[in-house]
Amino acid sequence: MALTEIDRHLLSRCLTNQGGAWRDFVDRFLGLFVHVINHTAHARSVPVTSDLVDDLCAEVLLRLLENDYAILRRFRGQSSLATYLTVVSRRIVVKEMAQRRMAEAMGHVNSHVAEPASNDHHERRIENRDEVERLLAGLPPQEAEIVRRYHLQGESYRDISRDLGVPENSIGPALSRARAQLKERKVRS
Repeated sequence: MALTEIDRHLLSRCLTNQGGAWRDFVDRFLGLFVHVINHTAHARSVPVTSDLVDDLCAEVLLRLLENDYAILRRFRGQSSLATYLTVVSRRIVVKEMAQRRMAEAMGHVNSHVAEPASNDHHERRIENRDEVERLLAGLPPQEAEIVRRYHLQGESYRDISRDLGVPENSIGPALSRARAQLKERKVRS
């Protein structure tokens, strides 16, 4: 599907900061973002709450606003604007879900709250990932792989089950056991 004249005009209005353009953009595409979030969460076996949907919508919208609409400026019109926004928002949502899972694996209670974007945040994420990898080294290999795939790579129970050849209903208990071991090990260190 090609870029429609309505979307071309709306995009132009946003990029030139015309009054009301951003509000019109949000009104037009918010439903799309909610759909992408719900679909992505379902595909990754992530429970969806209205707070999570709100947080992830806000994250998508903030990313679209960053650097004077840099993501929207990269759109070349070779597809519909909705198709482009679906791909972009899904990437943002997947990345955010993976970061939240990593925070949960680290035992951060407020992992549902997005951390501010900064260099310090990026460095903390790298340190946290290194710490998770160090802690995973002490788990049995299969449990470590399940934790790595679920929390760090954001894979669904179904995908993990298929790839590792274990029953899907054994993934949750394996994650619970691993979390308990990781928390115990973290407390001791």
